[in-house]
Amino acid sequence: MNQKTIEVSGTLVSGAVNIASTVTNERLGEPTLVRLNPGVSYAQAAAGIGQTPDPNAVTPYGSIVFNALAPHGVSSAQTALQPGNYFALDTGNGRPPFPFTTFTITQASAPASLPPANATQTAIDFAFRGPTVLHNRTIVRATNNGWLVHMIAGNGVPNAATGRNIIALLRAGHDRQAQRLETRASFLLALPVSHGAVQQMTLNTSPGYYIETCPMNTQDGREQTQLGMLRLIRVIK
Repeated sequence: MNQKTIEVSGTLVSGAVNIASTVTNERLGEPTLVRLNPGVSYAQAAAGIGQTPDPNAVTPYGSIVFNALAPHGVSSAQTALQPGNYFALDTGNGRPPFPFTTFTITQASAPASLPPANATQTAIDFAFRGPTVLHNRTIVRATNNGWLVHMIAGNGVPNAATGRNIIALLRAGHDRQAQRLETRASFLLALPVSHGAVQQMTLNTSPGYYIETCPMNTQDGREQTQLGMLRLIRVIK
């Protein structure tokens, strides 16, 4: 990824894969992989999705199976890919049109399995499941078992009491008040991904308390945090 183009190479077969992202000429890339539904072309999907900011618009055409932040240089994360036709986007600049390329994943004779994770954080409609204590520098898996597109992020808070106060503010829609109480610490396990997506990486953040959240909007305009997609968790060494 170099802000203008994105290329995909490697052994393009189904099963568990390690996605190594190489980013040049931009501070932060956002590699996004979309598996097209059978019989759907990239042109049909692009025309149907248009420039809508709602990632759920992809659902009639395919699934967002991988979506991560990739800082300048080389970084990696793991996922599992099914056979099919795909396109890859770099949505790091936040403004369409995004650089894209198409590729095909073929059926492996013996698909690899993802290595075990130390913990799994699961998004559903509308909550999170999984342990509320995570160990830093361990592999954490993110999955979306909800039918809507979800993301899994963590925003640092000074302590548990402040975290509970922030949760009350976010549930009430008072985002600005909540943000003033947060710390700069954060982590991101998955950007918006579709139902069934799974990806995992090594958690690399500061130990402390976090609000695990999905800061997306539903189709009726409400924030998913107002519907319960937030909880207090702790990261320890």
